[in-house]
Amino acid sequence: MGKVRNIYAAGNTARGYYHFYESVLQNLERLFILQGGPGTGKSSLIKAIGEEMMERGYEIEWIHCPSDNHSVDGVIIAGLKVGIVDGTAPRVIKSNAPGAVEEYVDIGTAWDVSYLRAHKVNIMQLNDAVGRAFQKAYDAFAQALRIHDEWERFYIENMNVVEANKVTDEVIERIIGEQVLPKAATVRRMFLGAATPEGPVDHIQNLTEDIAKRYFIKGRPGSGKSTMLKKLAAVAEQRGYNVEIYHCGLDPHSLDMVIIPEKSIAIFDSTAPHEHFPTRDSDEIIDMYTRLIAPGTDEKYAAELQEIKAKYSAVMKEGTAYLAEAKAIHDERKNIYAEATDFGKVKVIQSNILSKIDSLIISVENQ
Repeated sequence: MGKVRNIYAAGNTARGYYHFYESVLQNLERLFILQGGPGTGKSSLIKAIGEEMMERGYEIEWIHCPSDNHSVDGVIIAGLKVGIVDGTAPRVIKSNAPGAVEEYVDIGTAWDVSYLRAHKVNIMQLNDAVGRAFQKAYDAFAQALRIHDEWERFYIENMNVVEANKVTDEVIERIIGEQVLPKAATVRRMFLGAATPEGPVDHIQNLTEDIAKRYFIKGRPGSGKSTMLKKLAAVAEQRGYNVEIYHCGLDPHSLDMVIIPEKSIAIFDSTAPHEHFPTRDSDEIIDMYTRLIAPGTDEKYAAELQEIKAKYSAVMKEGTAYLAEAKAIHDERKNIYAEATDFGKVKVIQSNILSKIDSLIISVENQ
């Protein structure tokens, strides 16, 4: 069986629906972009081909759907530089070389169009309802981010900036040193985790399972974790190292993890909602609170911090509830399209894609 990596290319964030598809899908030689409505078997098709390639021993990368915990938005077969993605809204898949790299696959050819037309009014109403539910979720997450900024202020105002720069320099020196690789770096951006209808999800353990050295950053909001990761990523790129940059699922302008594959090093924000603890002898904690924040800050502002944490938690739960509402409405819409879909035809489309991948394998083997 081939190895599996799990990532998010998009997220439901405080800044709305946000994605890094262009970065995630870079350097692919073939990309199949599926077009079609909800409930037409796109996720099942992607899963079937991904599982088939995994059974053949290929490493695959699942691109998980942030709006449905049981669906995938794509799969990348790394060794073949082949990807299959759901290209329907709100996903925006940029086409660089249509026909040469990207191939659009219309699942709509399997529809009973007359059935869909008979349910047009219901479909339009559900479209509006699901859009409103998502917007309510985005508004809640935006409010949560404002509360988080207020939370951060207590620690920013009690931070030793000189020590913060010193810690960052120490980490960069320890991880990168003075080495420079004689090549241009490849930078790949995605999300560490996502806000989903079932709450926050991350795949840190999966993404770091083959990494030799892991740094767990502990601290409080506003204690410089994201800033340090940004500086580290910039230096690594300047020195020619390939970098995987993982953005925060709430605020895509913030970073939660950096992986430098050529060094087999991962360094990540290991605080809630993606709190993890060392399990290996090589794991190391970087405690930003102890190093940077004035002693007694937690105790001094205990009452205010408790109130802010409670407000933040309540609003995040509200946003999650709206995502669950959006999924429930979306499932109603999916059922209509599922009734109109001939899944036998979808199976034929699936077989055609797999045949094209097999042809690519043969051409690569014959080179």
